[in-house]
Amino acid sequence: MNLKPLLKYNLDFKIVIVAVLYYLAARFGYFLAFENASSLPTWPPSGLGFALIILLGRKAWPGITIGALLASIMAMKANAPDLSAQNVISISSFMAIGNTLEAVLGNFLLKRWVRDDFPFHHTKNTFRFLFITMVIAIVASTIATFSLWVNDRISAGYFMTALFRWWVGNVVGILLFTPFILSLFRKHKFSFHTDKILEIVIFAVLAVGLYLLLQVEELSFTMSRALPYLLIPFLLWLAFRFQLIISISAVVIVSVVTIYLTANNTGPFVLETASSTMLLLQIFVSVISISTIILAATVKERTEVQNKLVKFNENLEDMVKARTKELNDQIETRKKAEDKLKNTNEELSKRNVELDNFVYSVSHDLRAPIASVLGIINLAKRDEDRNMKDAYLDMINKSALQQDNFIKEILDQSRNSRLEVKREEISFKSIIDETFNQLKHATSDGEKVEKSINIKQDQPFYCDAWRIKVILNNVFSNAIRYRNGRDPVIKVNVSIKDHAAKLVIEDNGRGISKEHIDKVYDMFYRATDDGAGSGLGLYIVKETVDKLKGKINIESEEGKGTKVSFEIPEVETA
Repeated sequence: MNLKPLLKYNLDFKIVIVAVLYYLAARFGYFLAFENASSLPTWPPSGLGFALIILLGRKAWPGITIGALLASIMAMKANAPDLSAQNVISISSFMAIGNTLEAVLGNFLLKRWVRDDFPFHHTKNTFRFLFITMVIAIVASTIATFSLWVNDRISAGYFMTALFRWWVGNVVGILLFTPFILSLFRKHKFSFHTDKILEIVIFAVLAVGLYLLLQVEELSFTMSRALPYLLIPFLLWLAFRFQLIISISAVVIVSVVTIYLTANNTGPFVLETASSTMLLLQIFVSVISISTIILAATVKERTEVQNKLVKFNENLEDMVKARTKELNDQIETRKKAEDKLKNTNEELSKRNVELDNFVYSVSHDLRAPIASVLGIINLAKRDEDRNMKDAYLDMINKSALQQDNFIKEILDQSRNSRLEVKREEISFKSIIDETFNQLKHATSDGEKVEKSINIKQDQPFYCDAWRIKVILNNVFSNAIRYRNGRDPVIKVNVSIKDHAAKLVIEDNGRGISKEHIDKVYDMFYRATDDGAGSGLGLYIVKETVDKLKGKINIESEEGKGTKVSFEIPEVETA
């Protein structure tokens, strides 16, 4: 419940409300007065005024002055009709000033020292509130007692006694009603779960049990005397387990009922004299009030610390998880980098070895045809037989073709490693026919290539046409070059399925022995010693297939032929 929005636009309304509430609180205090006693057991307006000044601000102080002035005048007219009007006005004015200063000074000290309009969240602030209560009660009680002495209502010898009794009444009023009102006008969240409901049931059962014990005749006298002590655990239980509004409400109810019963000479606090009875009652009320608000503040503070600790642990767990994930990501990134570096180093080492072999083999294979040409030219110069000239020219032509093929293979390898893979529609029939046409002069006179081509291409297939040609050209040329003394027979089977091309190429050539089958993909490796090839053909085929992310498999039997199988996936759209 929030009172501020209702009153923040009208100061006059604030003052009137404060004055009315203060006057009613004063009448309630007089209602709880002891018969024939010069002081009150509690002065509720002290607690009410202090709380209203905190809630509404110090500008509402005239309401306290007006309410206190009216309450004092009415009380003196009823209880001291013999007083002159001058004395009534003097005493009432002093009391109104004292009560106003009490509330205003309390608000000032609370804002300067505690710096919190609700000091019952923390134990330290609660103790500061108690100290402020003691101080401001002295101000009001001193001014009120002084007014009575000045107007000859008390003697000088009774001054300190009256001052003490007035001070205690104001302290009890503040301890009871200021925490209650401040708690009443705060936002509360009540949540009833199984544990709390069970506690309430247990509390009610124990309270009923205590009441029943008071009804037992043999125990009634002792239990009635011990009742104040038996109530304390119940009040502390409320302070420990529930919000301050519930525990302080119970304290206010117990205190008001106790004061009322004691004022009517009933209960365990009734002693021989009214002053002794009132002091004992005030001590009891003060003790339960102080114990309740301190315990409530301690529990609240501990709960906040626990909540902060839980939140801190949650944040810490999140931070640990985040940091762990970050470290794992870093480790994973580092691992990937290390793997990439390792692969790069392995690839670099491989390339270095290949480069060394390449430089050596290229220099040898490029020089060999040139050396042959130079040797043949020297022979031609020395030979006078003109019929031998054509033979020499044929040999020169053969060496030049050998060198030209070798250079083409080197260029194919270079292009394969440098150029990105293209995506274009492939017609295997056209590519196969074109490749065979390019190789039609690769056989000797009188030999022809027998071809068996079976293509199943019912759907478009997209790949790199140039690389497909390189693969087919090398495999076909090997089948022709390494024929087995008879006309070469080449069988080609192509099928397209699930965006992948499967090619199987079989020949009836010499075949490859088992000891060479695992090395045929190595650069410049020759399975024969007849010098027919450069040793780059299958190496280029393997590198090109890898570039297309495909697979290659070679099956061969020496003297019967070779079977080369490919599986090449379709090139994806960029």
